[in-house]
Amino acid sequence: MSTRAKTTTATATANKYDGFTDDERSAMKERAKELKSAARRGAKADPETDVLAKIAEMAESDRVIAERLHTVIKASAPGLTAKLWYGMPAYARNGKVVCFFQSAAKFKTRYAVLGFSDEANLDEGVMWPTYFALTELTADSEARIAALVQQAVS
Repeated sequence: MSTRAKTTTATATANKYDGFTDDERSAMKERAKELKSAARRGAKADPETDVLAKIAEMAESDRVIAERLHTVIKASAPGLTAKLWYGMPAYARNGKVVCFFQSAAKFKTRYAVLGFSDEANLDEGVMWPTYFALTELTADSEARIAALVQQAVS
């Protein structure tokens, strides 16, 4: 291999995206801890306690939204089980996450996110939203979220 080829290859390698961001790696480590913790606690575990503790740790602006969102989701779909998922509050049916809350601080974004997985029944034509930015919760947004959650589990 020529010197020029070696230099070009070294430059390409140095500029190559190396995979996950530090925040993404941190989320994966949190998920591994969640799985280990659940395995240790066994059937006696109350994952909702973990969710409420995670919410309590959040910055105030995220915490206010997460607490209200938790209440709205539990009231709208009492059959969903609260659990941690990659360090985020999530709500599952039969062990599979239907929706989740991602705080703005978690990935240093300007808004929090309410997300729905492919387990959610939100299908509408060939394209529909699955992530919603949240800056605050109002009576109108809470009603819309309640309707979305009810549709997601229908």
